[in-house]
Amino acid sequence: MRIAIVKLSALGDIVHSMIVLQFIKKHYPHAKIDWITEEAFLPILQNNHEIDDIKTLNLKSIKKQKKLIINELKKIKLYKKEKYDLVIDLQGLIKSAIVAKSIGKFCVGFDKNSARESLSSFFYSKSFQIPYEENVIIRNLSLVAKALKFDFQKEEILNKKPFLFYKLKDLKSIKKFISSQEKNILLVTGSSWHSKIYPKEKFVEIANSLDANITICWGNEEERKIAKFIAENSKAKKLPKLNLNQLKAIISQNDLIIGADTGPTHMAWALNRASITIFGPTPSQRNTFLTPINQIVDCQKSINPKKINRNDFCIKNIDPKIIIKKAEKLLYG
Repeated sequence: MRIAIVKLSALGDIVHSMIVLQFIKKHYPHAKIDWITEEAFLPILQNNHEIDDIKTLNLKSIKKQKKLIINELKKIKLYKKEKYDLVIDLQGLIKSAIVAKSIGKFCVGFDKNSARESLSSFFYSKSFQIPYEENVIIRNLSLVAKALKFDFQKEEILNKKPFLFYKLKDLKSIKKFISSQEKNILLVTGSSWHSKIYPKEKFVEIANSLDANITICWGNEEERKIAKFIAENSKAKKLPKLNLNQLKAIISQNDLIIGADTGPTHMAWALNRASITIFGPTPSQRNTFLTPINQIVDCQKSINPKKINRNDFCIKNIDPKIIIKKAEKLLYG
């Protein structure tokens, strides 16, 4: 069986989706699985032995240069030649549904009541109802399970194998930032929305309250400035800019990752590393799969995932002492 999974973006969403690979392989060990993604997210999928091929698109480039659509259509036409038996759209957007429909005769996705964009269901050969409000991990697995006719239990998710991989050179490049004498904590201070970013002053309080080797990762200039502020006002150290494979490696070596509802924090869950995810305007129970070592701190309010208020800065009101207490328990029991 040849299967293509369409999940174009973003970093955290792709991480949340990748768990389906080990479940497919469990029930269909000889299946050939390709993954279709935006070019920028290729590294997050790299080195995974359960993916046979990663095929990239650059659909976001079309917004800036309309003429580039010809290049993308050529890629899609090429991917269609793979003759997939099944294409699964885990994105639920019109653009991802068009891609899924274009590369395979039989494609499936979320139905009109549960897709992020209801019109996407029009393009599928078959669609399934899985409530949009459902936890994203269970939601992705449920779609794949229905499409491939298998069942799964929550315990199987709790007992998952780590599914992000890197090479030895990536591990060697970050080893100097990891202490062998004390616990290691990685702070993830950025996010895609300003309302999801925890105040840098409160990160300083966290860093100064925990007895550990603490480092801060960053991905753009704004995040670099935040990391610099925290490093200058605490014992935490600002890391150099890391690529995605180095990021996977350093997360795998830390004892605890603390950060917002964003890709690098979710990578900790994927790597079976302890984490505390700090939630503001997004629904914590939906966007994180809780485990004994993967915990959340949120604004203690009910949030409708279909009506998220990006201007809700409730995250600023979260007491860092709550995070510090959870961190101490995760680190020292």
